[in-house]
Amino acid sequence: MIAGRRLLFLGPLAVAGVAGAGFLATLHRMSAGTYDPHEVPSPLVGRPIPDFSLPPQTPDAAGFSAADIRAAGRPVLVNFFASWCAPCQVEAPILMALKQSSIPLWGIAYKDKPEAAAAFLGRTGNPYARIASDAPGRVAIDWGVYGVPETYFIDRTGIIRWRWAGPLNEDSLRTQVMPLLQRYA
Repeated sequence: MIAGRRLLFLGPLAVAGVAGAGFLATLHRMSAGTYDPHEVPSPLVGRPIPDFSLPPQTPDAAGFSAADIRAAGRPVLVNFFASWCAPCQVEAPILMALKQSSIPLWGIAYKDKPEAAAAFLGRTGNPYARIASDAPGRVAIDWGVYGVPETYFIDRTGIIRWRWAGPLNEDSLRTQVMPLLQRYA
């Protein structure tokens, strides 16, 4: 009976110890500068983009497919976004600035209505060279999207080289995207 009580006491203590060790490891990585909360593991990094074909999101846009990305013959950023996504609105000015760079930005509207996406791009500006619609969200699932916005760097051969979960910012462009562009251009 006494041994059973000791086990009841040691169980929560062990859980607290493991949680504390995880917390300390995260703090150590943060202080060392190696912790990035946007770094969400993706099994697709280093692999070819999944096959897909999507219709245009807006009447004046061109949809696209995996074959179109591979045929571009240069690196492409693919950005999953939605008009109802608050972080996408925060990201919009960065994407508009990115439009001036040498890398094409292609957008996939995730579970969005055409009129809502058109209104969103009318308010924030349209940074996309091409925009496709993933209304059912199937392509996002195949790409492993956790939530919008998410951005993928695809090299000229159609291999996913990088993934960013959350809104892009000036730091992520400078420290992540531009070095990738130099390496894979």
